[in-house]
Amino acid sequence: MAKATKKQALGRGLSALLKDPENDIQSVKDKNADKVIGNIVELDIDSIEVNPFQPRTNFSEESLRELASSIKELGIIQPITVRKLDFNNYQLVSGERRFRASKSIGLKTIPAYIRIANDQESLEMALVENIQRQDLDPIEIALSYQRLIDEINLTQEQMSERVGKKRSTIANYLRLLKLDPIIQTGMRDGFISMGHGRAIINIEDTTVQLDIYEKILSNKLSVRETENLVRNFNDTQEVNVIPKKEQTKDTPKFIKKGISTFSEYFGHKIDVKVSKNGKGKITIPFHSEEDFNRIKKLIDSAK
Repeated sequence: MAKATKKQALGRGLSALLKDPENDIQSVKDKNADKVIGNIVELDIDSIEVNPFQPRTNFSEESLRELASSIKELGIIQPITVRKLDFNNYQLVSGERRFRASKSIGLKTIPAYIRIANDQESLEMALVENIQRQDLDPIEIALSYQRLIDEINLTQEQMSERVGKKRSTIANYLRLLKLDPIIQTGMRDGFISMGHGRAIINIEDTTVQLDIYEKILSNKLSVRETENLVRNFNDTQEVNVIPKKEQTKDTPKFIKKGISTFSEYFGHKIDVKVSKNGKGKITIPFHSEEDFNRIKKLIDSAK
């Protein structure tokens, strides 16, 4: 406990040092720079701006609330990383979820590691650190890799060394960007997996890609079934889904005709199960709290 108190006091002491105009640190060669860089410093949360290079674009409100609740109970376990822009002015390099969650519960200060870096170094740090996070979707990761190529001029081999991933893994992510934007959005929203995307990418014609994408959603195809569908198209140039035995045997014609209307209205593949006596059940899936509320509004508006 005494050790933790000493650490917090040190952070406050460094914070006071940074607020002294006579100790404005702009370079690693400046006086007292060694006391700040690499140490945890308590910074005023209002002195930090978000990073325009942030590769993450989707922030789940539900997960932010959960993180805010955790921070409220336990504090910030992992400090954010910032770079110094000007006197008492900083920019996020990584940790935007922690930053957003902390602001949402009214914290005035936040523990941070301070880096001194130019824009290109900051972009590379942000991209490399965020690529290794667990909660980025495949398209966000692919876009981050592409930005490292376009804006930092890294080769796939250099990226492999930076992020600790095999070159083939990086290449597989980058290939996803050849998918039609609608399919990329479907992957980001969780309608299909990266495995589905990797199968579809073997089709160059985006019109055919979209046809296959619709077949995946309407028939709830697995990755293996999608691979078979793509393989069949390459052999026959026709997109034909072999009906599942239970579908052809048990699903009445009136349901087959009407289920597409349900699916189009709710924006999801609707699952319908029917027993032998004609009774059945309709299941409407949702992928997030926002998606659930969207479906609820659709139902409310139909009353």
